[in-house]
Amino acid sequence: MRYIERAAARVAYSTTGAGPAVLLVQGVGIVGEGWRPQIDGLAGHHQVIAFDNRGIGASTLGRGPLTIDALAADALAILDAEGIERCHVVGHSMGGLIAQAIALAQPARVASLTLMCTFPDGPSGARLTPSTLVASLRTRIGTRRMRRQAFLELVMPASLLRATDRDALAASLAPLFGRDLAEQPPIVMRQLRAMTRFDVRDRLGELAAVPTLVASAAEDRIAPPVRGRALTASIPGARYVEFSNAGHGLPIQYPHAVNLLLAEHFAGADALPNDPAGYWYAGARRCIVTARP
Repeated sequence: MRYIERAAARVAYSTTGAGPAVLLVQGVGIVGEGWRPQIDGLAGHHQVIAFDNRGIGASTLGRGPLTIDALAADALAILDAEGIERCHVVGHSMGGLIAQAIALAQPARVASLTLMCTFPDGPSGARLTPSTLVASLRTRIGTRRMRRQAFLELVMPASLLRATDRDALAASLAPLFGRDLAEQPPIVMRQLRAMTRFDVRDRLGELAAVPTLVASAAEDRIAPPVRGRALTASIPGARYVEFSNAGHGLPIQYPHAVNLLLAEHFAGADALPNDPAGYWYAGARRCIVTARP
């Protein structure tokens, strides 16, 4: 684990592998280790950087308000510390908002952008529907086993849970989330408040020169595909991919398929750096993927 100091916060990160750099940005309530399936899958050909957002895992909170722009500045400071001038940026959920902020702040440093299970704006991502409100409340009440089961229902599709030993799945996910799934870190509410204050929809057109992939999961209760499609429509030239039979935990549920998609995205962006509008030479701009674990 490595660290940077910024605004009185210590931000922890890891770097694995060698090659073109990839920065992985996590969402609400999960540490950088949540990207372990992507770190292991991509590090053979890339330098893969993952970090704990401030206030969670091994990163401290520091001073000042917690904002999406501050989290993006932390990520850019990590790139500075590693001497990385340009990289592929991948964000999941809240991490997708942070990735948008990174790309808007320093677009020349972003070789490609991947926005996964995320939103066109922070307020829509933080807003609870009646269904997600009930599900979120269930992650905080009842026995530890009940809370774990409720959390699984938020991040994994019902089709998977019906055929899975839920207790074993919860135990296997705990190291990736950096906690027992029965527990909700205090930083979660501050992260959600930070999301409500971030809305750059009127600037997303500025990302036209950044090769962008938007990936949604058909059974995502937190970031349903309608939000991914709206995000895609806001970024000129963006490609949209939707995974069937998948939930919000898409990168964990289908690591092999996601890693192949990312590798294709990175390679396409690197192959045609001067023609971002044409980098999807290999297929349609919108497609549905049926993946297997």
